[in-house]
Amino acid sequence: MTSPITLRLAELAPEYDRSAAFPAESLQAVHEAGLLTATVGERYGGPGGRVAETARILHTLGQGDPSVALITAMTLNTHARQAVQPHWPDELYARVLKESEKRPVLINHARVEPDLGSPARGGLPATLARRTADGWSLSGRKRFVTGAEGLDWFLVWATTDEPEPRVGTFLVPGGSPGIEIADRWDQLGLRASGSHDVAFHGVEIPYENVIGLGPHGPAAEQDNRAGAALHLPLAALYLGVARAAQAFFHTFAHSRVPANLGHPVARTERFRRTAGEIEVLLTAAEQLVLGGAALVDAGDTSYTPEQALGARVLADRHSVRAVELAVRLLGNPGLARGNPLERHFRDIQCAPVHAPQEDISLLTIGTKALNGTKAPTGTQAPNGTNSPAGTKAPSETTASGEAQAPTDTKALIV
Repeated sequence: MTSPITLRLAELAPEYDRSAAFPAESLQAVHEAGLLTATVGERYGGPGGRVAETARILHTLGQGDPSVALITAMTLNTHARQAVQPHWPDELYARVLKESEKRPVLINHARVEPDLGSPARGGLPATLARRTADGWSLSGRKRFVTGAEGLDWFLVWATTDEPEPRVGTFLVPGGSPGIEIADRWDQLGLRASGSHDVAFHGVEIPYENVIGLGPHGPAAEQDNRAGAALHLPLAALYLGVARAAQAFFHTFAHSRVPANLGHPVARTERFRRTAGEIEVLLTAAEQLVLGGAALVDAGDTSYTPEQALGARVLADRHSVRAVELAVRLLGNPGLARGNPLERHFRDIQCAPVHAPQEDISLLTIGTKALNGTKAPTGTQAPNGTNSPAGTKAPSETTASGEAQAPTDTKALIV
């Protein structure tokens, strides 16, 4: 049974998709449903929703409007990280929670840069934090800041101008002078996500508005929750999109009665076979994602970060494939702007874009697999060197949910 919040978002989604306007009414509905604060920790009086609960929420919202789901995901992830390991200044986080009782309070990281690309591929931010008499002054430009127009807090990744530069995340109130939407999001999918470029022109913040400030270097050792807490819920979000596409496919199949057939196409072997393939793809992926999330919540140490990455890769592939099958079978009606399947097809193309992308994920998984089956000592690798003890490790997922690439990886624009 479709939930009321899914129905409400689905009702509003077509117009937001057409206009690419900030989906304020939809986010108000998410707030009123109590979902924006579902991961606030029990220590703060919140529900304490964990990875599996986050995945279920985003799966539900993704069926209605994935743009709204993605904006929600960023805020949920912030609260979830704070619940696991408090790192915000106490007074500041208390203020966020108090305001969240009354209205949607949206939070997101601003990390990607025009020259750097995604931090998942390595490199230092060009955004600079200069010391002032009262705090910090931030200047720089960030790309793909989801929900930018409606954010209450930008978590800006920047380098300090100190003699020995440090890197940290600077907590910038959304209404601060000097914040500019520099280039508007105009993409094929997730058009209402408002993932604009944002420029920071000497934005002043207090000295204490910074977290994780320290030398740039490899991320600290992490447990399974760190990467999985973001990868699995994001996979669930796009599985929600695929389920919405499946629902339209079923509706079409039952309602379409060609004159030369005399009964709904749902009764034809071709439609039944495709319906079966779509169901297998989505059910298998949901079992991987939700099952993995449950293992993370249970603290099962046998569930590795590589398994979470693998679940994400397969879920993204299955989601994209399922929607493609539906569109292909419907033909022209599947690509008509007048029905939701065309929008689902555009939105699902965004699934593989989130960092770490598939190539880095597979590199991480493959290196771990090969290192677990090393050749006996003295065995020669094909290149004539001893295998593969000297192989450099690929990206590791950091506590922020980003992936830290090897230091020699070239920064790519993504």
